[in-house]
Amino acid sequence: MTDEAEQRESTHLRVLLDTNAFLWAIQEPEILEEAAREAIADPDTAVYVSSAVAWEIAIKHAKGNLPLPLAPLIYVPARMKALGFIDLPITQEHALAVSLLPAIHADPFDRIMIAQTQVEDLIFVTRDARVLTYSLKTLRA
Repeated sequence: MTDEAEQRESTHLRVLLDTNAFLWAIQEPEILEEAAREAIADPDTAVYVSSAVAWEIAIKHAKGNLPLPLAPLIYVPARMKALGFIDLPITQEHALAVSLLPAIHADPFDRIMIAQTQVEDLIFVTRDARVLTYSLKTLRA
Protein backbone atom coordinates (compact mmCIF):
# COMPACT_ATOMS: atom_id res chain seq x y z
CA MET A 1 0.00 0.00 0.00
CA THR A 2 1.04 3.59 -0.54
CA ASP A 3 2.12 6.01 2.18
CA GLU A 4 -1.18 7.83 1.70
CA ALA A 5 -3.05 4.58 2.27
CA GLU A 6 -1.00 3.82 5.38
CA GLN A 7 -1.80 7.28 6.75
CA ARG A 8 -5.51 6.42 6.55
CA GLU A 9 -5.20 3.10 8.39
CA SER A 10 -6.96 4.62 11.38
CA THR A 11 -10.03 5.53 9.32
CA HIS A 12 -13.31 3.94 10.19
CA LEU A 13 -14.04 2.66 6.66
CA ARG A 14 -11.84 1.40 3.83
CA VAL A 15 -13.79 0.95 0.62
CA LEU A 16 -13.02 -0.13 -2.93
CA LEU A 17 -15.21 1.32 -5.68
CA ASP A 18 -16.21 -0.81 -8.63
CA THR A 19 -16.16 0.87 -12.04
CA ASN A 20 -19.78 2.02 -11.96
CA ALA A 21 -19.48 3.30 -8.39
CA PHE A 22 -16.35 5.23 -9.35
CA LEU A 23 -18.03 6.80 -12.41
CA TRP A 24 -21.13 7.71 -10.41
CA ALA A 25 -19.01 9.16 -7.60
CA ILE A 26 -17.13 11.44 -10.00
CA GLN A 27 -19.95 12.29 -12.43
CA GLU A 28 -23.35 11.75 -10.81
CA PRO A 29 -23.03 11.08 -7.06
CA GLU A 30 -26.79 11.41 -6.61
CA ILE A 31 -27.17 8.04 -8.38
CA LEU A 32 -25.35 6.31 -5.51
CA GLU A 33 -27.31 4.89 -2.60
CA GLU A 34 -27.27 7.31 0.33
CA ALA A 35 -25.06 5.12 2.55
CA ALA A 36 -22.46 4.74 -0.22
CA ARG A 37 -22.55 8.44 -1.06
CA GLU A 38 -22.07 9.37 2.61
CA ALA A 39 -19.23 6.87 3.08
CA ILE A 40 -17.40 8.13 0.00
CA ALA A 41 -17.85 11.78 1.03
CA ASP A 42 -16.70 11.16 4.61
CA PRO A 43 -13.12 12.44 5.02
CA ASP A 44 -12.43 9.56 7.45
CA THR A 45 -13.14 6.97 4.74
CA ALA A 46 -10.21 5.68 2.73
CA VAL A 47 -11.61 5.35 -0.81
CA TYR A 48 -9.60 3.03 -3.07
CA VAL A 49 -9.87 2.69 -6.83
CA SER A 50 -8.37 -0.39 -8.45
CA SER A 51 -6.09 -0.17 -11.46
CA ALA A 52 -8.72 -2.47 -13.01
CA VAL A 53 -11.17 0.45 -12.99
CA ALA A 54 -8.78 2.61 -15.00
CA TRP A 55 -8.15 -0.30 -17.36
CA GLU A 56 -11.87 -0.96 -17.88
CA ILE A 57 -12.57 2.75 -18.45
CA ALA A 58 -9.71 3.02 -20.95
CA ILE A 59 -11.02 0.02 -22.94
CA LYS A 60 -14.65 1.17 -22.96
CA HIS A 61 -13.64 4.72 -23.90
CA ALA A 62 -11.41 3.49 -26.75
CA LYS A 63 -14.30 1.39 -28.11
CA GLY A 64 -16.58 4.45 -28.04
CA ASN A 65 -18.81 2.95 -25.33
CA LEU A 66 -17.92 5.45 -22.61
CA PRO A 67 -17.84 9.14 -23.49
CA LEU A 68 -15.74 11.26 -21.14
CA PRO A 69 -15.04 15.02 -21.09
CA LEU A 70 -11.28 14.32 -21.35
CA ALA A 71 -9.09 11.39 -22.36
CA PRO A 72 -9.02 8.70 -19.63
CA LEU A 73 -5.28 9.26 -19.23
CA ILE A 74 -6.05 12.74 -17.91
CA TYR A 75 -9.59 12.38 -16.58
CA VAL A 76 -9.23 9.40 -14.25
CA PRO A 77 -6.13 10.55 -12.31
CA ALA A 78 -7.39 14.14 -12.14
CA ARG A 79 -10.75 13.12 -10.67
CA MET A 80 -9.09 10.70 -8.26
CA LYS A 81 -6.73 13.39 -7.04
CA ALA A 82 -9.49 15.99 -6.73
CA LEU A 83 -11.60 13.64 -4.61
CA GLY A 84 -8.72 12.20 -2.57
CA PHE A 85 -9.20 8.65 -3.86
CA ILE A 86 -6.31 6.20 -3.47
CA ASP A 87 -4.92 4.12 -6.34
CA LEU A 88 -4.88 0.39 -5.61
CA PRO A 89 -2.44 -1.32 -7.99
CA ILE A 90 -2.99 -4.95 -8.95
CA THR A 91 -0.37 -7.12 -7.28
CA GLN A 92 0.64 -10.69 -7.94
CA GLU A 93 -1.12 -11.67 -4.70
CA HIS A 94 -4.34 -10.11 -6.00
CA ALA A 95 -4.01 -11.86 -9.36
CA LEU A 96 -3.39 -15.25 -7.79
CA ALA A 97 -6.28 -14.83 -5.33
CA VAL A 98 -8.63 -14.84 -8.33
CA SER A 99 -7.94 -18.59 -8.59
CA LEU A 100 -9.65 -19.06 -5.21
CA LEU A 101 -12.93 -17.43 -6.28
CA PRO A 102 -15.95 -19.52 -7.18
CA ALA A 103 -17.08 -19.14 -10.81
CA ILE A 104 -20.05 -16.91 -10.01
CA HIS A 105 -18.91 -14.00 -12.15
CA ALA A 106 -17.05 -14.20 -15.47
CA ASP A 107 -16.09 -10.51 -15.78
CA PRO A 108 -12.30 -10.33 -15.26
CA PHE A 109 -12.45 -6.74 -13.99
CA ASP A 110 -14.96 -7.63 -11.29
CA ARG A 111 -13.10 -10.81 -10.38
CA ILE A 112 -9.82 -8.99 -9.78
CA MET A 113 -11.58 -6.31 -7.72
CA ILE A 114 -13.32 -9.01 -5.65
CA ALA A 115 -9.92 -10.60 -5.01
CA GLN A 116 -8.44 -7.21 -4.07
CA THR A 117 -11.34 -6.61 -1.68
CA GLN A 118 -10.69 -9.92 0.05
CA VAL A 119 -6.88 -9.68 0.15
CA GLU A 120 -6.85 -6.07 1.39
CA ASP A 121 -9.86 -6.53 3.74
CA LEU A 122 -11.85 -3.73 2.11
CA ILE A 123 -15.55 -3.07 1.66
CA PHE A 124 -16.56 -3.38 -2.01
CA VAL A 125 -18.93 -0.66 -3.22
CA THR A 126 -21.03 -2.18 -6.00
CA ARG A 127 -24.54 -2.69 -7.27
CA ASP A 128 -23.74 -5.85 -9.21
CA ALA A 129 -26.02 -8.59 -7.85
CA ARG A 130 -23.58 -11.35 -8.86
CA VAL A 131 -20.77 -9.74 -6.90
CA LEU A 132 -22.99 -9.49 -3.84
CA THR A 133 -23.16 -13.31 -3.70
CA TYR A 134 -19.41 -13.65 -3.00
CA SER A 135 -18.09 -13.92 0.53
CA LEU A 136 -16.92 -10.35 1.07
CA LYS A 137 -17.94 -7.13 2.76
CA THR A 138 -20.04 -4.94 0.49
CA LEU A 139 -21.81 -1.62 0.45
CA ARG A 140 -24.56 -1.19 -2.12
CA ALA A 141 -23.67 1.50 -4.65
